[in-house]
Amino acid sequence: MLSATLPVAELASGAVASFAAAVDRYRVAHGLPTSAWHLDPGRITASFSGDRMLRIDDAPVQGFAELSGFFRSADGWVRTHANYPHHRRALLAALGLPDDADRGAAASLIGKLTGQDIEDRCAAASAVAVRVRTEAEWTRDAASVADSGPLIRTAAGSRSSGRRRSGARSDATADAPMRGIRVLDMTRVIAGPVSTRALALLGADVLRVDPPQMPEIEWQHLENGQGKRSALLDIRASDDAEVLRDLVATADVVVTGYRPGALEAFGLDVLPAGVVHGRVSAWGHGPWVDRRGFDSIVQAATGISLVEGTSEKPGALPAQALDHASGYLLAAAVVDALTAQLSGNDSLDVSVSLARTGAWLRGRRGRVTHPVASTLPGDETTVQHGSIRAARPALIEYCDYPSPARRFGSDQPAFR
Repeated sequence: MLSATLPVAELASGAVASFAAAVDRYRVAHGLPTSAWHLDPGRITASFSGDRMLRIDDAPVQGFAELSGFFRSADGWVRTHANYPHHRRALLAALGLPDDADRGAAASLIGKLTGQDIEDRCAAASAVAVRVRTEAEWTRDAASVADSGPLIRTAAGSRSSGRRRSGARSDATADAPMRGIRVLDMTRVIAGPVSTRALALLGADVLRVDPPQMPEIEWQHLENGQGKRSALLDIRASDDAEVLRDLVATADVVVTGYRPGALEAFGLDVLPAGVVHGRVSAWGHGPWVDRRGFDSIVQAATGISLVEGTSEKPGALPAQALDHASGYLLAAAVVDALTAQLSGNDSLDVSVSLARTGAWLRGRRGRVTHPVASTLPGDETTVQHGSIRAARPALIEYCDYPSPARRFGSDQPAFR
């Protein structure tokens, strides 16, 4: 199960419980019966450890690429993230290494530079690397303002004139209370896709849209694409940009994981009236708001890696818990925002960040000095679909998602 120095099991169960509670509030608002939820540690652990539970042709997947991970610097440690090809290229460019450089070459160069030098170089080159900090060092850093504020931010959003379509909920049931709700998923990696996967579990029509020039890592899509459809749109092309605007205009929920300003260039900065906007980011707000970040990177920058490490090397949480917890918190916020529409709060923006979720975890009492080793639950927490074996939903009331993940980019860019 999820075992660590920090109370990661509490974070996981609390995030899932928040989602379940929001679902019941939504059900009550729509005259549907509530559920006697049971939080099953095995199912929650399996869901949060989905990358480690996943099997393709009975083989485990490689969670991190060659150039992702911890490296010794001249004055400590850094952590890099280069799972995507474009991030690998950016990292090597920031370090002044050729595209075919291996981990040994990167380690040799990084060992001659300070952690701050590497972090600054990578930030300037849109690469992903941070200096591994202690908690105290992070607290003194200006970027730690990302720790402040509510765990879930909710605000009235700016919207264009006009009214959105009314979500058809006449066929909603207690098990599928969001049937008829259209969700446009414009997120990548883990936290955002986890949030929209949770909405798909409730019956929402979730369409994920990605740019064709940035394919998703296959196993990652298989692990968090259940219940959704997947389409490709190149919004640099006018025709595809128009299709995306039409999707936004007919959606009930738009979930994004882009950095500030990325969508404004395509005229998508103001959503139609009545659309709930969910946002997920690594750093939330503050001086690092424009920087790329991932769960492992946030852990390293904010002190979690040293808390979970040893005297020889930094460590990590037993799962990508900041990602998964943030995903469930965002899903809860979206469901609550849809419920709030019944009382006149029609156009809400809700957002979460990995840094703020990490701050919650670091701020909790109950640290364990010598935690036992984490273990994975058994096969009863997984489900087989052809050559793919994946974790079942975190909510034990659901034995599986509405459908397994479809082939990436294989669907038409249209809601049902």
